[in-house]
Amino acid sequence: MSCLRSVTAAFERGGFVGELVVVDNGSEDGSADRVAAEFPEAKLLRNDVNRGYAAGVNQGVAASAGEYVLLLGSDAELLGDALAVMLNFLKGDPSYGACAPRLVGADGETQRACASFPKPRTALWFGTPLQSWFPNSSELARYFMRDFSHDVDADVEQPPASCLMIARELWDSLGGMDESLWLFFNDVDLCKRLWERELRIRYLAGVRVAHVGGASTAKYSAFVERWHTDRLRYLRKHHGFFGGLMARLGTSWAMGSWALRRAFFLEVDPFWVRFRSYLRFMRA
Repeated sequence: MSCLRSVTAAFERGGFVGELVVVDNGSEDGSADRVAAEFPEAKLLRNDVNRGYAAGVNQGVAASAGEYVLLLGSDAELLGDALAVMLNFLKGDPSYGACAPRLVGADGETQRACASFPKPRTALWFGTPLQSWFPNSSELARYFMRDFSHDVDADVEQPPASCLMIARELWDSLGGMDESLWLFFNDVDLCKRLWERELRIRYLAGVRVAHVGGASTAKYSAFVERWHTDRLRYLRKHHGFFGGLMARLGTSWAMGSWALRRAFFLEVDPFWVRFRSYLRFMRA
């Protein structure tokens, strides 16, 4: 509820006439009823099943009519004048397709959330033994933007969609998020398509949004399988056969490394559960 309270407070502070659209993606913890009780003005969309993050976002945006869209995760809270600054920035410079704030944790520390677009070779470095063997590799440094200062405004390739603002007209022209990227890499794909249109994305260091990283996705039981599958689909979409091949090689290497550790009782997950998950990934 803190997320929604922060939005209504931002509306009041800025004197905005805005819509609050909430998509409940098949939750079973009674959260939808709590939203309905505390925020009767919100447009609440209840899904019987979890349709996936991308589909849920598209559903929510389609139900709105505002000139600008703010994507805000349930584990994020607007702080101060964040909403007003982002809105004024996009209105003032049409060369930008979107903007995103600095994400801070509960302790106030900046989260290094911005990243470069993944390339086919990234699949061999991220999430494989190479990441442990060579953590300071040039590819990992490039991908995670380790030389990027989060203390200054700058153009970035892919800020996370935990908080991202984009013009409604532009969103519609892009067709929203790619729903085949069910949970992960849909925001990366959206940013990629913006850059392909020569529209930049601005990171605003002075705008702060509180974020409990991974609080939403951590509840999803098939987290690992879904992440690898969505990465495969993203690389295949933007880099063709070679991208898909690299994704499969990277995941196969990670699976083989896990199986070896499991044989020596260094992992506790049931082997056949993980192996069946791997087979589903290979069929994706």
